[in-house]
Formats: sequence, structure tokens, C-alpha cells
Amino acid sequence: MAESKPLIITGSNEGDKLFIAGSNYRVVLRGEQTNDKLAIIEMNIPPGSGPVPHEHPLFQESFYVLEGEVEFRTKSGTYTARKGAVVTIPEGGPVHNFKNLSGEMAKLLCMVAPAGLDAFFKEVSKPLREGEEPQPPTDEERAKIMETAERYGQKLYPPDYFDKQS
Repeated sequence: MAESKPLIITGSNEGDKLFIAGSNYRVVLRGEQTNDKLAIIEMNIPPGSGPVPHEHPLFQESFYVLEGEVEFRTKSGTYTARKGAVVTIPEGGPVHNFKNLSGEMAKLLCMVAPAGLDAFFKEVSKPLREGEEPQPPTDEERAKIMETAERYGQKLYPPDYFDKQS
């Protein structure tokens, strides 16, 4: 019998803890642990936060809402995802974004296949310090995110992208 591969375990306080785009992320499964087949990121999204509209034609992204609610938006409309909901952006899916429009913290579990988004987040983020509150990105940080995104197969759009599509 062939020797099986060991389990991959990330404890509740382990994983890369990052600040990105005004939110706290924790990479709980890195692509390098799965031969780049899958990455899992826990996202803590403060009120008013969320990424700019973007698209990524080469990977699928699924979000499971653990706490709170977030509004997902595409050209075709909006959907408010509450605790227990799953939203999946398929490979080649639409330009989309999400935002926490509630007054409470939201927590999402983001699963990406194949991996790569985890490496992008690590490259453009700042390390998270215990007890530090997330801040919106500076203009310099936004510029770094925009230029790095392309290398990871993403295209970012201005925050008012959907408003201009009507």
C-alpha cells in the first residue's frame, strides 16, 4: 500500500494574518500546501469595507458567510448574503465586488481554485498586529494592489464602475 500524504492542519490562531483593503484576512490554507489547487482565506470585513469591482477569468472564488452580511454586486444586480449563504464566482465569471453595508463586522470564508489569490494577498498586504484596527488603504497601497493584481490574473476597476454601467 502506498504511503498516504499527511493531513494539512491549520489551528484556529495559525495562518498568515494580513491587512488588505481595510480588512483583516487570515490565510488558513495556502496554495503551496495543495499543489496550488486550492486556497482558503478567512476574511473579516468591517462595516463599509470590501474590494473594488474586479474580475478574474482563470479561477473560481466561493464565499461562505460565517457572520454578518455583505452585499455582492455585478452588472446584473445585487445580492445580500447573510450568515449561511454561499456565493460563487465561476471561472470567467462577471465583474463583481462585495461590501459590508451593515453596521456589524462580517466574516467570510473564501475558497479559491486554483490557488493564487492567497499569494496575491500576501504580496500586497501588511502584517496584522494583535489588537490593531484595519484602516482603508492609502493611495500608495491602492497603486501597489492595482499593479500587482494583473500578475495574478485579475483586473481591477474603479470603485464607481457599476454606477457608470447603467
